[in-house]
Amino acid sequence: MDLTPKQIVEYLDDYIIGQDNAKKTIALALRNRFRRMRVPADLQEEIMPKNILMIGSTGVGKTEIARRLAKMMGLPFVKVEASKYTEVGFVGRDVESMIRDLVFESIAIVTKEFQEKIKDKIAEEVNKKIIEKLVPPLPEGATASAKESFIKTYNMMEKKLLNGDLDDKKIEIEVPKKAHVEILDSSMPMDMSSMQESLNKMLGGLNKEKIKKEVTIKDAKVLLRDEASDSLLDQEAIKIEALKRAETGGIIFLDEIDKIASGKQNQNQDPSKEGVQRDLLPIVEGSSVQTKFGQIKTDHILFIAAGAFHVSKPSDLLPELQGRFPLRVELESLDEEALYKILTNTKNSLLRQYKALLEVEDVHLDFDDEAIRAFAKYSETANEKTEDIGARRLHTVIEKVIEDISYEADERKGETIVITKELVEEKLDIIVDNEDLARYIL
Repeated sequence: MDLTPKQIVEYLDDYIIGQDNAKKTIALALRNRFRRMRVPADLQEEIMPKNILMIGSTGVGKTEIARRLAKMMGLPFVKVEASKYTEVGFVGRDVESMIRDLVFESIAIVTKEFQEKIKDKIAEEVNKKIIEKLVPPLPEGATASAKESFIKTYNMMEKKLLNGDLDDKKIEIEVPKKAHVEILDSSMPMDMSSMQESLNKMLGGLNKEKIKKEVTIKDAKVLLRDEASDSLLDQEAIKIEALKRAETGGIIFLDEIDKIASGKQNQNQDPSKEGVQRDLLPIVEGSSVQTKFGQIKTDHILFIAAGAFHVSKPSDLLPELQGRFPLRVELESLDEEALYKILTNTKNSLLRQYKALLEVEDVHLDFDDEAIRAFAKYSETANEKTEDIGARRLHTVIEKVIEDISYEADERKGETIVITKELVEEKLDIIVDNEDLARYIL
């Protein structure tokens, strides 16, 4: 998507408050990928992505920035926790599985795009199959009057079907019998995955008969869509495009990278941590990984690593791995003003979510500005006194205040309830003042 760095930052501003440096760095990294695709081919191979290391406490927006970007750009994106992986030889997920996850994600995105392009053809094919059930074709040698009558009936049924008049009518359709349940386990070693794929094909080939089902026409449209889609889509073209997009536009968000750092002070911890870093190194540097859909090169995949680094430091990572994350961004802790803006200035504000949830019960919530300020103040105080969990503290604080209202919502239908500063103070004063109590409740 051809967006300037300023446009990317503007989009992020709707969802994430502050963290201007992080937004700017990521916007530039994405824009450089667009620029790279426009330079001469011989130079394209030489321009490597500038991987990013985001440093900041939990709840300050690290994951949200990456997630929103991928959604906006329509790029293959996977979020993985570095702490899930183990060194080769240990039981657990192998590092290469993140690349296979990315390819699956890319296949899903491209398939959806291809389906969108031919959605009219798919709908046409589905409707044709349904009408054949409603108006069986004429036998050979039918008279001219029979043919004329058939065309009239066919056209009438087609019109009713398109208008949705027949949605509740039941028909009998044939759907493929599933001979096996296919497990797409991206963490499975490649040789085992290939064996499983061969077994799936063999089992699928043994039993190709269809089973009959009596369903409504509305449900039949859904059931027949997958079959029509499979027959009309060019699977080879999807695979080629998906692999290309994963290679050139894929983003992998490596969360909790600080959990695999093994500095001198962490000598007695899990011995596989350094092994995970060593396994991760060739993937980030650039290597070829075999997937179910073909080989993929990781040279131009953008890696965004993130961690709180409370116990360890970025310098505790292997020097070679540090060198592969040249862009460092430190995200600031959230103060009272930032927390207030998160509640009032973001598109998916928590207050808006709570209002919508209670509207379902016909209870109307209103929040005084002073009450919103109090939410921000108490959240900041709780973060200072206990662990700093950033904006996530807002969830706990707001939930504690409106818990009783939410519980009694069925008895308060039609009411408008105003959340005031006094109510917030009444619910939270004792808890926040008592540090031991705050640790357990907030």
